[in-house]
Amino acid sequence: MKFPSIGEIATTSVVSIDIDRTIAEAMKMMFNNEHRNLIVRDGNNFRILRVGDILNIKIQNIDLQKSLRELDLAVVQTAHKDKNILQIVDYLNCEIEYICVVNDDGSFYGLVAHADIASSIDPDTLMDNFCLQDFLKLSRRAKWVNKNTKTMDLLQEMIKNDFESVIVIENFKPIGIFTTKDVVRVMKHNEDLELNIGSYMSSPVDTISKDCSMKDALEFLKLKRYKRVVVVDEDGKMSGIITQKELISLSYSRWAMLIKEHHEELSQLNASLLYKNKKYEVMASTDALTGLYNRHKFSELYNSSYLTMEQRGNVMSLMILDIDYFKKINDTFGHGIGDGVLIQISHALLKNLRNIDIICRWGGEEFVVLLPAVDLNQATFLAEKLRESIEIFEIDMVGRVTASFGVTQVNRGDALEAVVERADKALYEAKASGRNCVRANF
Repeated sequence: MKFPSIGEIATTSVVSIDIDRTIAEAMKMMFNNEHRNLIVRDGNNFRILRVGDILNIKIQNIDLQKSLRELDLAVVQTAHKDKNILQIVDYLNCEIEYICVVNDDGSFYGLVAHADIASSIDPDTLMDNFCLQDFLKLSRRAKWVNKNTKTMDLLQEMIKNDFESVIVIENFKPIGIFTTKDVVRVMKHNEDLELNIGSYMSSPVDTISKDCSMKDALEFLKLKRYKRVVVVDEDGKMSGIITQKELISLSYSRWAMLIKEHHEELSQLNASLLYKNKKYEVMASTDALTGLYNRHKFSELYNSSYLTMEQRGNVMSLMILDIDYFKKINDTFGHGIGDGVLIQISHALLKNLRNIDIICRWGGEEFVVLLPAVDLNQATFLAEKLRESIEIFEIDMVGRVTASFGVTQVNRGDALEAVVERADKALYEAKASGRNCVRANF
């Protein structure tokens, strides 16, 4: 297997414009070619005119006869055409999805998009048993809206939060998608932005099951030439979105495992790969929103902690906590504020736990904490302290919230699933008792 240079995968027939040309000329070029982005040549630098820039121009009523130089256009990263593809994976961290490929003299050679990198990944190197439902815990929250949302309101939110796509749902099932490509179409035809997004969404939506593997998802992206995968559960309801960038990043960690088989080709990259491996290990073990451990990493840590408990003859306990009425917070204030609540609660929990305690975002508004060397009575006491600290904690924009707790002790021979099930039953009792309380289950 040979890792290609970026010159080998670059697109060399690229539409571009000089920075001293007018905004009107650039927009005409974008609309005629139906491009979502346009490369702007600025001497030895390359900039990019994006759909978001065009929307801002329209909203701010900027004179279209002004030159592109008067706009604050983002700079696109550049890389020499002979660079190995492994050397540019870090560029995926940039919000711009393109890399300008240059010749020895710095002149423009071509363009590499995330889609080109994804297409160069050999699916056989990926983990077939790595399911999307596990990877969804690493993915950032996607934007979902109702079909009755006004188009202008949605466009403004897309600009503000840098959304490249929005899923339109009905009864939690995806019925349409609105991407930057649709934005170009709406603006090109000067559509009425006061109409609902249901008038302009692309429908139907191609989806993939959350039980599919990473390999399936990547092959789906290559076949469809999409920039994202819309993931649904067994009932066809939204589970989340995984972007090209996220799939490539995780695939990269798999690539790194092949180093030993390709010593001669990769010897000069070893130092940088060691650094990158650590970074992607962290990414694969933590929840993207809160920074806490994810389920996969928590399972590993439970197993090692259990062995330590047996070797030392110690005890160990586990608690589950769930933020009360979290759906109401999302419905009242929006998912962005809801995310902020989860982050602030995470910080509050970390502040009140010991360094040896292991905390994980279990999913949604649920958190699981493993308490080494703590028996059930001590765990119940600690859960009560955490409950009180959350109850008096002032959350930005929302005020005060409460949480319910379920606590259990780890028994000899307990697998994680059995412990979680007992704690979950105790949590159910806490909720049935009126919430904002602690219940224990032996």
